[in-house]
Amino acid sequence: MKKLVIAERSLLVGHIISMVFGLAGLLLVLPNAQFIANLPEFGQLVFRWSMAGGGASYMVLATAAVAIYAYRILGLRRCLTFMMPAVFLSLGSELLGTSTGFPFGHYRYLSGLGYKIAGLVPFTIPLSWFYLGFSAYLLVRVGLESRGVATRWSLISAIAFGSLLLTSWDFVLDPAMSQTNVPFWIWEQPGGFFGMPYQNFAGWFGTGVVFMTVATLLWPKTPLNLSREQLIFPLVVYVSNLIFATVMSVGSGFWIPALLGWVVGVIPAIAFFALAKSRSDVLADSLKESVLQSRSQQPPTIPAGVVK
Repeated sequence: MKKLVIAERSLLVGHIISMVFGLAGLLLVLPNAQFIANLPEFGQLVFRWSMAGGGASYMVLATAAVAIYAYRILGLRRCLTFMMPAVFLSLGSELLGTSTGFPFGHYRYLSGLGYKIAGLVPFTIPLSWFYLGFSAYLLVRVGLESRGVATRWSLISAIAFGSLLLTSWDFVLDPAMSQTNVPFWIWEQPGGFFGMPYQNFAGWFGTGVVFMTVATLLWPKTPLNLSREQLIFPLVVYVSNLIFATVMSVGSGFWIPALLGWVVGVIPAIAFFALAKSRSDVLADSLKESVLQSRSQQPPTIPAGVVK
């Protein structure tokens, strides 16, 4: 188990470092052609490699980190029954969107995010739906369950608010990633929200609702009983990706989308994290439940002096 923790944290650090290098390349290096020209041959080789594979590597690293975390904390069943719906249903949604314009609007992916499935959708895109969707869903669900929200309502709310946190990422990321000096996708149907159609957000929210609902139905209905300390990992994943998107947006002049993402995404995510119980409270609740359960299984005692 210790090796899994080391691998999980190492992959997360690699993910964050990849995002930092990506920001430096997109916002500092690319706009300065003279800087690139003055690089030594090895430096230019590294720059070309980073531009070709950097966009894919940071998502692969995050996917591996979150998958290990999900397996370690929740077990193989919950890990796979969230990952599989998230990856395959989001891929179906993206393939449909790039082919027909539904549910996101008309758009197409360019190079820089890895091999394209069916020549349309980079393989990394469904992976990003998984790792950020899982982090958002877990923060909301554990936060609500920790405060005694009835099981049915905690599950429904986890799906709804988890999908909203996921969509908030796109508020911030999409304007910059589609309108940088080197865009990763382009909108063939420009819309009213900084070049994006509003339909895009309905598509994001709806796709999140679909795969989170499927995962919820496949998961056991018992509460997760995770502590606030155990939620630090998904919070770091979520917030670091919003910071990456924020720097991209602000660097491209998109202040309003960045602010919207923090108001609708980051602040609620931190609030749900704060709702979770501490490790000591979770242990105390588990001990209390174990004591009550053991007492209920003991045969009743007959008071002294009472004849059977």
